[in-house]
Formats: sequence, structure tokens, C-alpha cells
Amino acid sequence: MADAERAAGAGPATVRVMTWNIHGGLGSDRRHDLKRVVALVRRHAPDIVALQEIDSRKPLTETSDAFAFLAAALGGNSSESRLITAPDGDYGHAVISRWPISEAQCHDVSYRRREPRAVIETLVDTPYGPLHLAAVHLGLSFAERRHQARLLARICQSGPNRTVMLGDFNDWIWRGSVQTTLNRLFPGHSHMKTYPAFYPLLALDRVYCRPTGMLLKNWTDPAARNASDHLPVVADLTMGA
Repeated sequence: MADAERAAGAGPATVRVMTWNIHGGLGSDRRHDLKRVVALVRRHAPDIVALQEIDSRKPLTETSDAFAFLAAALGGNSSESRLITAPDGDYGHAVISRWPISEAQCHDVSYRRREPRAVIETLVDTPYGPLHLAAVHLGLSFAERRHQARLLARICQSGPNRTVMLGDFNDWIWRGSVQTTLNRLFPGHSHMKTYPAFYPLLALDRVYCRPTGMLLKNWTDPAARNASDHLPVVADLTMGA
């Protein structure tokens, strides 16, 4: 959806957010291509996008730094968490916004010896007031996610009432630890199947928000299957709720 088309259908004080695990830009043709990622994100014209599995360690024709390339192409204001740093590049996730990010903090939610994980907590200065937003990419084990769900609850409860939490939660079990915790804290939430991209069976990628009524609509884009193994989730939020 182009900006002009979006403006025609969006109400006042509306913010569009998007979350997508881009899998390093690895498409169905086995090529790492961040230009496809950028093109698909721009099609939906999000004000704020959270991207997971950004990976500069892969051979990229566009840039040697995937984080910088995506930030410049999709908004210019970013907060990132480079969880793995290696001689050949970095790996992690980021929040990118068209509006300034006045506050940003990375919370370590790693569990024992498993892959490092972090929550990016930000305050985005939207034209309609500040938006408290947290971007996540949670772990793969049940014990790991139980630990992380408790930490997410603390982050959520320490912030203002108007809060959005989005990302790849890796929680596919109905009434799993993350869903049980966050569904209670966030009255508005998406639950669209996003993985695997070619035949989505699991709702791994989600947008949570509060207060009640903040979530106006949400959708995904099957065309993303050509650029990643996940589908994105896009959501329109009202700041007047």
C-alpha cells in the first residue's frame, strides 16, 4: 500500500507498525537480497518497523552493513541490538522509525547458555504523542520463553499505558507462557499465521498493544515468501484510544 493510498484510508492519529523476521534477506531462490526486503516494507509504508534476523555476516551485494543499509532505507531513525558480533559482520534485530526515537534501551533477556536475546525498548516521538514500543525476538525452548515472558511483563508494566510490543515471539503453543502473559497485559493483539512463509501454520510473529481499542486492523502479505521464511505482520493503531 503506497503512502497516498494509505492516507486515503487511514483515520486521524493513526500509526502503522510492522514486524518481520527477514531471515537475513534469504529468499526462496536462496539469494540474500535486502532490496527485496526494502521494497516489500515500503509497499506497506509503516511509520515504525521492527526487523529480526538482520545479518551482515551473509554475502550481501547492497552493503557490508545490513543494519545501516536498512535504517537508511526505511526511516533514518533506528535503535538496534547487535547480539552477535564477528569479524565478518553482525547479527541481531532493530527498530526503525520515520520519527525520532527519544529514548532507547536494550534489555538482556538471554537464558543460560542459549543464543543471546534482547528486547529493544524505545520511546518514539510520533506527531500524536510519545509511543512506548518494545521489539523482541524470543528463544526457541519452553524454559527460555517462560523466563523471557516474566521479563517482558516487567518491561511492559514499567512503561506508560500506551504501549506496543511486537516481534518474533517463537511461541507457537496455544496458551503458551508468552501468550498467556501478554494476552492478559495487552487487550489488543494480532494472531496471524506467519511461519513457514510458503504454508503458514504458526503465529510466531505478532503485534500486541494497549489500551483496549488501540488495534484498528492487522494483516500480512503473502508476497513476502519470496524474500524470507516468515511473513510480516502489519497493524494500524489509533493513538486516540
